[in-house]
Amino acid sequence: MGLVRYMGRGVVALALATQCLAQPTPAVAEPGTDRRASAGRIDLHRWSTDAAWRSGDRDGVAVQADSIQIRKPVGARVYRDPYGDGRRRHYDVSRWTSPWVTPGFGLSELVASWNATTPAGTWLEVQARGRLHSGGTGSWDVLGRWADGDRTFHRTTFGAQGDDYSSVNVDTLATNGTRRYTAWQLRVTLLRQAGTSRTPTVTSLGAVASQVPHQGGVATSKTSVHRRIELDVPRYSQMIHRGEYPQWDAGGEAWCSPTSTAMVVAYWGTGPTPKQYAWVDDSYAQPWVDHAARHTFDYRYDGAGNWSFNTAYAGRFGLDAFVTRLRSLRTAERYIRGGIPLVASIAFGAGALDGTPISSSAGHLLVIRGFTKRGDVIVNDPAAARAGGVRRVYDRGQFEDAWIPTTSGTAYVIRTPRTALPRSTR
Repeated sequence: MGLVRYMGRGVVALALATQCLAQPTPAVAEPGTDRRASAGRIDLHRWSTDAAWRSGDRDGVAVQADSIQIRKPVGARVYRDPYGDGRRRHYDVSRWTSPWVTPGFGLSELVASWNATTPAGTWLEVQARGRLHSGGTGSWDVLGRWADGDRTFHRTTFGAQGDDYSSVNVDTLATNGTRRYTAWQLRVTLLRQAGTSRTPTVTSLGAVASQVPHQGGVATSKTSVHRRIELDVPRYSQMIHRGEYPQWDAGGEAWCSPTSTAMVVAYWGTGPTPKQYAWVDDSYAQPWVDHAARHTFDYRYDGAGNWSFNTAYAGRFGLDAFVTRLRSLRTAERYIRGGIPLVASIAFGAGALDGTPISSSAGHLLVIRGFTKRGDVIVNDPAAARAGGVRRVYDRGQFEDAWIPTTSGTAYVIRTPRTALPRSTR
């Protein structure tokens, strides 16, 4: 286990890793950085096209329009929702299993992401397993049981499942001790209530694999920005929601992740409709934040800070969203230049990050919205007491110290499908 991050009342081992998309990347520093600023090896692999889906094993699954759905169930399952009414319900089952992915290094952590829609009475189960260099194969471990609503099913993680070479900490599969996986697989099970014709639709699935280094501080990366660049991201405060909806962790300090996700979703001009958040008390400001907290809430973890559930929430609005890791702020600068704000996960001690609205945090999420001409970080920090204080500027070196060695640059990427990713991260 690594450090701990606090997302409300729950405690979860911190996922430590970095980012690269699609292809294995050697552990070298970004141009203009000290080698110490490189935070390990990483590889992100995703499936989101007809050709990609057809590369996997399809058990009762149809591939169409760059997505997968139930075609013909191949099995059945009886499931009692532990957070529901206690009834046992019968479901028809289809499955899609990815090919083995070999990142080119021994991975110590894996975080999955998916975008999907789940009509009432349907849900998904996402599992992962790894393979050792010696050939030993781990068991299938559940990373999430998920639906975008909560009226007929309560999304949840499943616990450690530490019975072989790895275990699960909420949203992260982590190898045990010094073991390393040299390949990994994902499996998504699509379920619907027996006797119905509705189906989940999965539009993307993937995971970021990481080899977590044992290191201390990092050298501050050299900025590639020579003029101020800033995105017009709406400003929301998590603190104005303190005490709202105790069943979803009561707002305030517990809602940094859904508040940050809601800001980026709104930046893209989408989000829940007034009808969809009509259940929120009329006296509550920014009711779309309450909506995000409810619909990212992990009932086992008892909080709204599940990384995978947050990006899945963003995906329900037609956005492409996934969890990844960035090597340094130089990589973040490429996203900002491309018009893509980032949700970043940080942790810092007292006095370590000047200008923050909170004195310290073992785990906090905020939005990177831009950079000054000196390379300092312009953020929307939802921990501000009011929306007017959300925009902040943080020192570049202090921010990287709060981001790279603590979470190894963990970030949510949320974009429209038409918005290109930075060339070096495709």
